[in-house]
Amino acid sequence: MKFGVFSVSMPEYGLEESVKLLAELGYDGVEWRVAEMPAEEPKDVPFAYRYWAYNKSTIPLTQLAEKAAEVKALCSRYGVEIFGLTSYLPPSQHEQIELLLKAAQAMSCGMVRVFPPQYNEADDYNKAFAEMRRDAETLEKLAGRYGVKIVFEIHMDNLLASPSAARRMLEGLDPNCLGVIFDPGNMVNEGFENYKKSLDMLGAYVAHVHIKNGILERDGEDELGAAKWKRVWTPLKAGMADLGKFFKVLRASGYDGTVCIEDFSNEESTYDKLKGNLAYLKQLYDAAAPAAE
Repeated sequence: MKFGVFSVSMPEYGLEESVKLLAELGYDGVEWRVAEMPAEEPKDVPFAYRYWAYNKSTIPLTQLAEKAAEVKALCSRYGVEIFGLTSYLPPSQHEQIELLLKAAQAMSCGMVRVFPPQYNEADDYNKAFAEMRRDAETLEKLAGRYGVKIVFEIHMDNLLASPSAARRMLEGLDPNCLGVIFDPGNMVNEGFENYKKSLDMLGAYVAHVHIKNGILERDGEDELGAAKWKRVWTPLKAGMADLGKFFKVLRASGYDGTVCIEDFSNEESTYDKLKGNLAYLKQLYDAAAPAAE
């Protein structure tokens, strides 16, 4: 396996600072956040929201084409592989996604993320899912044209919150063109299914893995006295996702691809998190080795 960091986890580091730090710590690669950036850094941003408010480790979506060569050269200089370009584009934005694919191709990057639509309870789920499937069929052709895989992340609160939903959406489509980012941390919040069952059903569609962790924390009571709960991101060792079990199943499945840290916890500095998380990933990987016969 190759270990990297999704750059959303490095909000205070610029592009070159990010690559230099990852090389220093011994990571194999980086998964770049690609998003719209505000013209100026907003003020009074809550500390826990810094990952999304003004993340400096982001390639601006509007500058992606012009920065492609620069970022490729930067990563090459430090010996850091570009695992993927991770956008927030919905699957219906075909023209924008094609620009993302062109940039990935120019950067010798084999994967881009398209973000599944959010689930809105006011909408008809079956209709929304069918529309997403039609978009996926169009994107399959685009991905094949550019030789870059388009991946959808299993993510709470959207139409692909579980492995089963991802399999249903991708059924019959080419896993060389389309795949999923498997994220056991997201599945703490919604969509958990047994890891072995999940990897069996997704098979070749598992294209990449995100590692984060979290818990459901008691958050008072409702008007009838029943417990209420809220989502809280935690350090990797402190959450509800059983990462030790997950790595055992992942290795047993034959997966030998890319794994990226996406840590939104706030107890340690970014540097300390990244350093400790890589050591922990390697421990998880080693502990998951099949027993010697």
